[in-house]
Amino acid sequence: MNPSFLRSSRRVLAALLLAAAGLLPAADALEAGQPAPAFSLPAADGKTVSLAGLRGHYVYVDFWASWCGPCKQSFPWMKALQAKLGGPHFEVVAINVDEKRADAQRFLGDTAPGFTVLFDAQGATPSAYGVQGMPTSFLVDPDGKVVLVHQSFKDSEREALAQKIAALIGGAKP
Repeated sequence: MNPSFLRSSRRVLAALLLAAAGLLPAADALEAGQPAPAFSLPAADGKTVSLAGLRGHYVYVDFWASWCGPCKQSFPWMKALQAKLGGPHFEVVAINVDEKRADAQRFLGDTAPGFTVLFDAQGATPSAYGVQGMPTSFLVDPDGKVVLVHQSFKDSEREALAQKIAALIGGAKP
């Protein structure tokens, strides 16, 4: 088979899979300074959590999926971040995009998060945020504006990212 046809077919298949998972953005990816799109999603306990309900807090909104390798690395880091910086002015909120909640529950069974986990099987929220890969995170300020966008996750970035977040939320040391 023609190698360029195979490369092209793989790109089309990847785009179709991302579209089916609701991960292709409806608009351009959000940037710092833009308002964070509203969301209201169910948590594991059945309660609904909205971004509007967290107004007045810094919110680290993380989009993840059970099949995402870097997501498995980021969960312990976000748990530590929530433990260190969490409180009345900061909260980590992780939004799962798996179509099957059971897949997310298996992931969570291996990883006790220690922060709020929400579910968006339809993919409307990552689409509104312009998420293009997993994980992608947004730090939203108390006024509802995005102040930081971070794509992917690498162990080597843990400390620098935590320091950047701490500086943005008021200089606390992680």
